[in-house]
Amino acid sequence: MMININSSRIRLTGILRSRGMGNFSTKPLPKSKLKWKSVVGLEIHAQIETNSKLFSGAQVEFAAPVNANVSLFDAAIPGTLPVLNEACVRAGLSTALALSCDINLVSMFDRKHYFYADLPAGYQITQQRAPLARNGTLSFPVFIPGITKKPYQKTVHLHQLQLEQDSGKSLHDDAAGKSLVDLNRAGAPLMEFVFDPDLSDGEEAAALVKELILILTRLKTCSCKMEEGALRVDANVSVHEPGTPLGTRTEIKNIGSVRGVANAIAHEISRQIDIIEDGGKIHNETRSWDATSKTTVAMRDKEVLQDYRFMPEPNLPPLRLSQSFIEDLRQGLPELPEETREKLTRDYSLPPETAIILVNDDILLRFFLEISNQDGSIPPKLIANILTNELLTIYNKNKASIEECEIPSRSLGNLIKMLHQGKVNLQITRLILQELFQNPSECPNNVAESKNWKQISDEGEIEKICEATLVANPKLVAAYRGGKTKVFYAIVGEVAKSTENRANISIVVEKLKKMLK
Repeated sequence: MMININSSRIRLTGILRSRGMGNFSTKPLPKSKLKWKSVVGLEIHAQIETNSKLFSGAQVEFAAPVNANVSLFDAAIPGTLPVLNEACVRAGLSTALALSCDINLVSMFDRKHYFYADLPAGYQITQQRAPLARNGTLSFPVFIPGITKKPYQKTVHLHQLQLEQDSGKSLHDDAAGKSLVDLNRAGAPLMEFVFDPDLSDGEEAAALVKELILILTRLKTCSCKMEEGALRVDANVSVHEPGTPLGTRTEIKNIGSVRGVANAIAHEISRQIDIIEDGGKIHNETRSWDATSKTTVAMRDKEVLQDYRFMPEPNLPPLRLSQSFIEDLRQGLPELPEETREKLTRDYSLPPETAIILVNDDILLRFFLEISNQDGSIPPKLIANILTNELLTIYNKNKASIEECEIPSRSLGNLIKMLHQGKVNLQITRLILQELFQNPSECPNNVAESKNWKQISDEGEIEKICEATLVANPKLVAAYRGGKTKVFYAIVGEVAKSTENRANISIVVEKLKKMLK
């Protein structure tokens, strides 16, 4: 029995089943530790976004009732056979093409043997000897405000991308003293990414994970909801002095957030350096990340190499791909994040830092593009600044996610246009944004009218206000004329206060300077 893939489908001779930023930041290492060089490599498991599992028709559903989505094959009932899910192959190939991989026209499945209660068959079906793809590259920007002054580009090599099935989940009941098994996840389709150890620290590792998330979500091959376990990160970390061999590495398993990746690796690097400088020895072990205590915790020793007894999967023939099938998938790839960043800097003259922030949040990018298309008279940098600074600040202040934003892009565009035309100032723009946060259907102009928030730009009116302010604050005037020029800003503040921040400050400054001479 052979599997042949042409430009339209996977053909099986026999049976065929066809189917469908945080932000993160870590503190830089102290100067005493800069003599050490850290090396980081990542292995990432991404659950493929399909309706059914890799080798069975059971549904893939997060938080389903325990053992509700388990086929006979998932439970390893004797006599059941695996049937490859075509959609998983397509998803894996699309992802491999987006990462510039070399596609293997013939790939193989293997059995990886190990014995846990949540692995019913006693082995996992994976791709070890001949994976779906090899030799990929991923270039991404590294930019951590407050740590990196400017973004820099980093490129890592992807050793291989392979398809494999997930295991089940053990549930431990400490009160009853029992361990139970939920097989809903058993057989769920995974893509495993094995990256070379090309990274230097936690910031670079977190930036890689963020970029991979952006790519996978655009391809729609993985939901990347780390809180649901759809993307899990393992990090291999070691330290050594420059010019010496690589140090003993430890593995941090199942890191569940982008922030966790940065913090776990930073902690592990610091931990290893402290041990070595104290005369200790690093052990080859598996550790876990405790997000509460912000430390890595030992799980098990890896000094003895485990023999997984890899063997060819006898019930799955080689997966054969045609070049035309691959090219059809290549033509269907969407615009990737790096292409979008280049377009934003080239076509809209945005700084690289701003382009990174916009691309990292799909909703901000959508707002930016829609507002830019609505009115070409608004400077793109002004649109980007209001979105990435003021709008994000409003949502952070209200402890809400920007993903929950229900304000129409047309309303945001109208507000930014009012700011650009001088009808409102920045302070009033912030107040209107708060109103829109509470009532997304409100019209910005109506809000400004009803609350008397329109900016005062009439020069005659502003001149009268400035004169009244100088009369009311003789001590500030005397101090300024006596050489204490810094009190000028206090006088400007008095004007702003008297007009409830509605006065056009640029005109106020101009008028006050003339009056105070």
